[in-house]
Amino acid sequence: MVTLRHFDSKDAEAIRSVLYPDMTANEAADMIEERNACVYRGHYFEMFAVLCSNKLVGHASLYELSRSVISVGVEICSAERGKGFASEALSRLFEYAAEREYRLVFDQVRTDNPASIKMHNDLGFESDGYVYRNRRDHEIFIFIKFL
Repeated sequence: MVTLRHFDSKDAEAIRSVLYPDMTANEAADMIEERNACVYRGHYFEMFAVLCSNKLVGHASLYELSRSVISVGVEICSAERGKGFASEALSRLFEYAAEREYRLVFDQVRTDNPASIKMHNDLGFESDGYVYRNRRDHEIFIFIKFL
């Protein structure tokens, strides 16, 4: 079973070793402080540790696009993928977002990520199937879901 919680300063080494090995512990601590401010680019933003049996397996986030639309993100470390953690984390994020009165989830999925495409379909997202390009010039599908 997956649980979500906010990161705290003692998570810096776990973030560095599990998720971002090229990051220093100080950079990880700075990232935690920045993310726990709950604001990014002037919008509500929250980032959570994804845990299984108290072990860090990834992170998940919510980013406000408008008063009723939220974007979600989840990243599971490569050694823990394929175990359902991302799907469980997203389901918990949906509940959390609905409690905050968001009504629509918007997500981008790279076209070369069939596992994520399948997961989004399994979670009830819809897509028009059109290929878009994101700001990093990656080909993506847009997925939406009503909460």
